[in-house]
Amino acid sequence: MATSNSKDMTTLTADQDRWSAYSGTRSTVTGEQPLSKEEMDKMTRWFHASLYLCLGMLYLKENPLLREPLKKEHIKPRLLGHWGSDAGQSFTYIHFNRMIKKYDLDAFVISGPGHGAPGLISNFYLEGVYSETYPNKSEDAEGMQRFFKQFSFPGGVGSHMTPETPGSLHEGGELGYSISHAFGAVFDHPQTIALTIVGDGESETGPLATSWHSNKFLNPITDGAVLPVLHLNGYKINNPTILARISEDELTKLMEGYGWTPYIVAGSNLEEMHQAMAATVERCVTEILGYQKKARESGKVFRPRWPMIILRSPKGWTAPRKVEGHYLEGFWRAHQVPLPKVLSDPEQMKTLESWMRGYQPDKLFGEEGKLIPELRQLAPEGNKRMSANPITNGGLVRKPLRLEKFQNWAIKVDKPGVGNAPSMANFAEFLTQIVKDNPTNFRVMGPDETESNKLSAIYKASKKVWVNGYLPEDEDGGNLEPQGRVMEMLSEHTVEGWLEGYILSGRHGMLNSYEPFIHIIDSMVNQHAKWIEKCLEVSWREQVSSLNILLTSTVWRQDHNGFTHQDPGFLDVVANKSPEVVRIYLPPDGNCLLSVMDHCFRSSNYVNVIVADKQEHLQYLSMEDAVTHCTKGIGIWDWASNDKGAEPDLVMASCGDVVTQEALAATALLRQELPDLKIRFVNVVDLFKLMPNGYHPHGLTAAEYGAIFTTDKPCVFNFHSYPWLVHRLTYQREGQQKMHVRGYKEKGNIDTPLELAIRNEADRFSLAIVAIDNLKGRLGNRGASAREKLMKMRIRSSNYAYETGLDPEEFDGWSWPF
Repeated sequence: MATSNSKDMTTLTADQDRWSAYSGTRSTVTGEQPLSKEEMDKMTRWFHASLYLCLGMLYLKENPLLREPLKKEHIKPRLLGHWGSDAGQSFTYIHFNRMIKKYDLDAFVISGPGHGAPGLISNFYLEGVYSETYPNKSEDAEGMQRFFKQFSFPGGVGSHMTPETPGSLHEGGELGYSISHAFGAVFDHPQTIALTIVGDGESETGPLATSWHSNKFLNPITDGAVLPVLHLNGYKINNPTILARISEDELTKLMEGYGWTPYIVAGSNLEEMHQAMAATVERCVTEILGYQKKARESGKVFRPRWPMIILRSPKGWTAPRKVEGHYLEGFWRAHQVPLPKVLSDPEQMKTLESWMRGYQPDKLFGEEGKLIPELRQLAPEGNKRMSANPITNGGLVRKPLRLEKFQNWAIKVDKPGVGNAPSMANFAEFLTQIVKDNPTNFRVMGPDETESNKLSAIYKASKKVWVNGYLPEDEDGGNLEPQGRVMEMLSEHTVEGWLEGYILSGRHGMLNSYEPFIHIIDSMVNQHAKWIEKCLEVSWREQVSSLNILLTSTVWRQDHNGFTHQDPGFLDVVANKSPEVVRIYLPPDGNCLLSVMDHCFRSSNYVNVIVADKQEHLQYLSMEDAVTHCTKGIGIWDWASNDKGAEPDLVMASCGDVVTQEALAATALLRQELPDLKIRFVNVVDLFKLMPNGYHPHGLTAAEYGAIFTTDKPCVFNFHSYPWLVHRLTYQREGQQKMHVRGYKEKGNIDTPLELAIRNEADRFSLAIVAIDNLKGRLGNRGASAREKLMKMRIRSSNYAYETGLDPEEFDGWSWPF
């Protein structure tokens, strides 16, 4: 067995030159030497200056320019940060700066490798933007000392491209979203190029893999461009990366299969790599500009095979190759802090000092500590610096949406709870007008569900973006066009990434999705909420449009999809985020849906989650009443209550459209069977109204809560999602022990609507039974007959569904009887 393994390893190592950065410089673009010796010398010295700053950020809290021998007291007590991808990112940034100056480009940078922020932050400091943003991090020895100390230090900044970093709109803390964010940011920004550095660890994620297909949705006339640089440094934390260990032939074919034109730059010899990278970046930029010129002059949209770069360089490039007999540069040990024992090992301290002095900081920075003028000239000026591009602080370029009065699309309600109407399809008409009135700064994203979600009216204003080939049958309802404002791809990750990039760069939009599968982007929404929350603490960050997520095809109406499509738990995920940035709305009818959506489209710096079913439903409130109800967020429906001027015996409450109908039907049954009961009906639109106001800005005070729910009467609460969320939100409210919540309890299959509600005890009969069971102090045993009748009705309804596949006619045709 050992012999066999040995042979296998020999076979695997036979082609090692194909993936080693130490096998000589290789480049797709050959025979070009675009840099003069002077240019190359200056770029190398800038490169060394940035890497010196990177090491300073990792290690130093004092002695920033090493003007005295390095001592233990100069070193941070905790060494945190990442070195591995810094050099490759800085190298890429420097070469693109040359293109910005030569071709007067508008560009910004996205760092995909996550923890490799020093590679870019160092450049932001060298070109002056960091000091302009934070004057106390000035371009002198004192400012540099503060700049170093703050990095990965309590009270300072994290090791990602956090919101505190000027020039950043992508943090990269969770890997996989660099390309989708980049594309989202260049849609409708026709002059902008997003230089997007993709980490090779990041390239192993599902979201990143699907996002390569974004090139099929880029309109070369109206959109900007993305230049991906797949940075293969070979290793993650402690493991090789997949794409770094396949042959370059296989890798280029993979990228070609995605529709890109890949250019390889590989090696470790700095002078040779400078020439190869300079020629390659210029080839890519001229190709991008050429494609755009061709499309814009001809007025004809086509899909170019856009260029991308595969940059293979050593992990931890320019570090010592070996330390204490172990590989460092070019190996996984360079991933985080490359010399982790400098505080306890004098030899490592000497190695660090020698390494840092090897960059010759005394020749890079003047007497006061500022980058010398001849190197500073390499950087673009003003907002041409990628770290100063206004797009990266999207609120600076954000314009308000043009919104007509949503009341123009009011559903007429003569009597509450009597007539049915298609709430979602009606909202689609309002959405259509928004698209018409905002043709360059509003987009609707979704995973192949616009039609299914009853939003197809939008196609009257604009169709779906498609720059990927057409067939004659597409004219028959395909709704495709290169200039579309609707974007669909069956990757929730990618469309969410597009929308995040779009709003972070100053525009507006909405994502619509099936409720059960929004969980696919749980962690993406988590990351976006964290970004917004941190932005609130950064004074220079302008507010961006809210991330609006409309969930439909909800848990309660999965008649043919069954159990797999029944999961309303995204609300639990959102409820865990900071109260400052999340909002959850469950409008009960069409007019409330219009009011809520208008509010969300006008808002900023929130994650708004709106849950509304796409089928026809009973309508309850006139437009005037709906606006009032949604403004309050919670309220007593007098028309459904009979306790006016009296103490209620019972509070019946609901939150969500389907469950509201069942709660109303339960109320009607109780009033018919036990007419002397006083029942108050409460509806919740804004879920966070249930929380105490000290925990959420929308929360009710104790007095407000008691005025609605009472503090001593039983409350039966029918909730759209998992019932324990309501218990959590109302925890320690006075009278909370008398609240009996019903909702989805993970019971389902191929069910009729009523049968599914019955299985989860959220149906009218079960709700009325729960009420009777908790009114014994008021009813004694008088409710026994009604309870027995309700149980029989519940059994009959379930049996009817099993026998016929339908709900009883009285369910489908039910309306409010009073």
